[in-house]
Amino acid sequence: MDPSNPVVRLCTQGMQAEGQGRADEARDLFLQAWKAAQDDYEACIAAHYLARHQPTPEETLHWNQECLDRADRVGDERVRGFYASLHGNMGRSHLELGQVDQAREHFLQAARRVDDLPAGQYGDWLRHCVAEGLRSTRAATAGDTADPVLEILGKLCARADLKALSLLLPAYMGDLGTADDGERITTALRMLHAERRLPADEQAAVSRAITLRTAGA
Repeated sequence: MDPSNPVVRLCTQGMQAEGQGRADEARDLFLQAWKAAQDDYEACIAAHYLARHQPTPEETLHWNQECLDRADRVGDERVRGFYASLHGNMGRSHLELGQVDQAREHFLQAARRVDDLPAGQYGDWLRHCVAEGLRSTRAATAGDTADPVLEILGKLCARADLKALSLLLPAYMGDLGTADDGERITTALRMLHAERRLPADEQAAVSRAITLRTAGA
């Protein structure tokens, strides 16, 4: 985004106010940006930030939808990298309103656009947010089924086993449900199992998780 653009400049000032805890001032700046927008691209940017400062889930959803609609109208490379975030925001808005099916559809669309994100912490963080949305909506739609990998992670966290966590947690947090992502988790479990340094109950839990994940493969 062009930092000299008036709308971008107002949103930057709004983010600074937001970071300093001046929420009302931030919202006013984002509203100024919305009013100053001259085209769909600028309106998309302003709506994105306005959505973060709404008093109700319904109004948050409205502004997230406005942002997505404006991006669709732009339809060029300027907004290509926006869609993972936009659909992720829509998913969270629907989830907050208890609309699980709609939320899951947006998280699925967000997952399809993750590869458009830039490499780095922002892209990694957003991927994890989308993966979390997919996990939460999958659990809600498929019934309350215990996740054996999550149970293993809980045990590792309780013991603060940072070495094991550094291997398994990134694969789990970034799992968007693809075959490659699933294989990363299974590979991490196999590596943990091969070391044979976990307590007996955790070693057995890892073995069971591997068996479940490879059944029928």
